[in-house]
Amino acid sequence: MKQEIEKEETMEMDHSGYDQHKMNHSGKGHGGDQHDMDSGGMDHSMHMGNFKQKFWISLILAIPIIVFSPMMGMQLPFQFTFPGSDWVVLILATILFVYGGQSFLSGAKMELKMKSPAMMTLIAMGISVAYVYSLYSFIANKVNPNDHVMDFFWELATLIVIMLLGHWVEMNAISNAGNALKKLAELLPDEVNKIEADGSTKKVKLQEVRHGDILLVRAGDKMPTDGVITNGSTIVDESAVTGESKGVQKNVGETVIGGSVNGDGTIQLKVTGTGEDGYLAKVMTMVKQAQQEKSKLESVSDKVAKWLFYVALVAGILAFVIWLIAADLPQALDRMVTVFVIACPHALGLAIPLVIARSTSIAAKNGLLLKSRQALEQGNQLDYVFLDKTGTLTEGKFTVTGIESLSDMNKEEALKYIGALESQTNHPLAVGVMNYLKAEQIEAYQAQDVSTLKGIGVEGFIEGRQVILANQKEVERRQLNFDREKLKEYQAQGNTISFLLIDDELIAFFAMGDTLKDQAQNFIKSLRDVGIEPVMLTGDNKSAAEAVAHYLGIKEFYSELLPDDKEKIVKRYTDEGKKVMMVGDGINDAPALARASIGMAIGAGTDIAIDSAEVVLTNSNLQDILKFVRLAKRTHSKMIQNLWWGAGYNILAIPLAVGILAPIGILLSPAVGAILMSLSTIIVAINAMTLDA
Repeated sequence: MKQEIEKEETMEMDHSGYDQHKMNHSGKGHGGDQHDMDSGGMDHSMHMGNFKQKFWISLILAIPIIVFSPMMGMQLPFQFTFPGSDWVVLILATILFVYGGQSFLSGAKMELKMKSPAMMTLIAMGISVAYVYSLYSFIANKVNPNDHVMDFFWELATLIVIMLLGHWVEMNAISNAGNALKKLAELLPDEVNKIEADGSTKKVKLQEVRHGDILLVRAGDKMPTDGVITNGSTIVDESAVTGESKGVQKNVGETVIGGSVNGDGTIQLKVTGTGEDGYLAKVMTMVKQAQQEKSKLESVSDKVAKWLFYVALVAGILAFVIWLIAADLPQALDRMVTVFVIACPHALGLAIPLVIARSTSIAAKNGLLLKSRQALEQGNQLDYVFLDKTGTLTEGKFTVTGIESLSDMNKEEALKYIGALESQTNHPLAVGVMNYLKAEQIEAYQAQDVSTLKGIGVEGFIEGRQVILANQKEVERRQLNFDREKLKEYQAQGNTISFLLIDDELIAFFAMGDTLKDQAQNFIKSLRDVGIEPVMLTGDNKSAAEAVAHYLGIKEFYSELLPDDKEKIVKRYTDEGKKVMMVGDGINDAPALARASIGMAIGAGTDIAIDSAEVVLTNSNLQDILKFVRLAKRTHSKMIQNLWWGAGYNILAIPLAVGILAPIGILLSPAVGAILMSLSTIIVAINAMTLDA
């Protein structure tokens, strides 16, 4: 599977041009470079690094054009000409149009192919009309020098440079995501130990493994495929794959999942799933499908640009027809071109990128890494926040969460007895106990004749004393009394409780569980205070999930979930029109992260979860989720304000450029249109910079 995914990723990267940009700019795709790769015809130059390069080279080309040519017929103080300067302008403008404008022309081609004209089409129309008409004016002026025809080389140069700047600012502000699908493949080893028919072991490439093969998996290795254990037993860490916080005991006949980590035992594994039918391959498919379906969403600026394109097109044609009837062909052509050039979205092209750049900077200072503009737009009106339990609401480590003495023996002494028995068992709880003792630098006693008591716990002898680690049911059967109030808080958090008995005397109890984060309770309350309902999703068992949900005050929760279960739940809510944010940290969360309106990954989580999300909590602090919600609301407000400023110029200028007030002697000149255009751009920039934390 790993090689198949890498091959597919290589093919996708070779075609990641226009659509890769489109994903972050226009909302046709989204998130961490996640988009529909089947569109075809993509322009590789739309990579972020090329925007930077294109901007600087285009700026160098634009400077002499700006200096040597008038602005919509108006000579500026810094402009001058010399014999042959018009040829210099023509040559440089042609190079600039082909080089700097190529990205927008390719983007427009893609938008038109998708029957969804938007920002790229609007820009392409403006620069194409400006260049073609300017070329015509150059020839006309050479043929008839006495009848000067105004050109738009100045507008062509400034439009291309400003648009490239806007795209570079946006792409630079939003970090390019790694590839979640490729990271999934990296969970599997390149080579595996295959057991041959004669019993010998041979190293083979993972892609050579077939159904029914027997593999040897040593302690600490990753499971190379899905399979069934045929020999040996072990404790498997499935936390990164399924979200289950406990180590899972696996014996002969039980299944394991490719990508999970083998614990302390060497096992033999019969392959049941590899390539396209393995667990990780199915997760990968779900992530990709969710990304592609989600990519159909449009950004606000694209919707504005789409309408502006149609308005400008209709207005330009209308102006041409009216002036052709009222005046002559040259004036009709001049009016139409003026409309198209004035309609070019100078301010609109910067309206969103400048806000995003400012918002991204503020977010980074507050522990948030924003990877998608769409997250800022979708975060304005959230209905639900879906929270993975393990690693999101909890610390993600199964360990001793507390010990309480029920006798004169102190806690450290009790732990020495507990460790003596647990050190000789392979139960998942024992691993957590021994890790805890190691961290606390407590050396356990030595126990003899340790054995398992079915349905009760573990028994052993230490210096002639009978020591038992028993469950609560056994303590109640023996009618041993203790203060049950001490148990309540531990049980409320979903902990597993075990009791220490020495010579039939109740000595202490200890709790095992995944510790809840300190801020979890306040965070849940704060979410409700801002009108967002929290929902917990977890792969843990129902009793543990119910205890945690009750303790935190979460009304809705779903337990014992696999990745496809989480994704289906999120999809059900989004299909109902709900705005949903999914917060998680594991591979099992990746499909749901990709499916949700916004995917938010915990920074300490897996690379796959991070790459499937649009937002990353770099500090893994739950309160940062609330910071994101507040920032998204303010950012959305600024976006709308800037879009009105950017589009407002066009709403005012286009009718005047058409000549709607010409009957009363008011006709917008190209020079005035240029001044209004510059003014709206400045206002948009200042407004974006006023966004605060």
